[in-house]
Amino acid sequence: GSSWNYCDFETNLCKVLPEFNLQSGWIRRNGRSGMGPPYSDHNGNESAYFLSLSSEIQSSSAALRTSIFLPTDEEHLCQIRFHYWVSQMSRTLMVGLQNFSEDTVTNIWQDPGELRNQWNVNTITINSTEKFEVIFSGIVETQRQGESVAIDDITFSEGC
Repeated sequence: GSSWNYCDFETNLCKVLPEFNLQSGWIRRNGRSGMGPPYSDHNGNESAYFLSLSSEIQSSSAALRTSIFLPTDEEHLCQIRFHYWVSQMSRTLMVGLQNFSEDTVTNIWQDPGELRNQWNVNTITINSTEKFEVIFSGIVETQRQGESVAIDDITFSEGC
């Protein structure tokens, strides 16, 4: 896929996530960074990059916003596929949808909390009659060392 709809975080360029390198709470790193797990990306590569929640995060959540997508239609639903890692029960990853006309974010997915300390993959399908943003939120309930939430290889279909 083109760099427009695919984010592997190997470079700082990711048009669909315009602020990920500025966004407080999320950092771009690899498994050799000395920041705890995961120690590789979802392909098992120690030097490949992904995003993870910073251990320095001050608040209880860190939001990663996409750029604004146009309304979907029946032929082109917006599908977002991503790999994720959540290490402990005190950490959660949620995906939310914010429609253009609303201030509130509707949660459309939350990590099931079963497969911890490993890379998992998930696909979300979005059907929206208006412009929208998608928000990946890492949530921290208690601060403990060596815990993390990470995201890798986000792919956005043409309907996004």
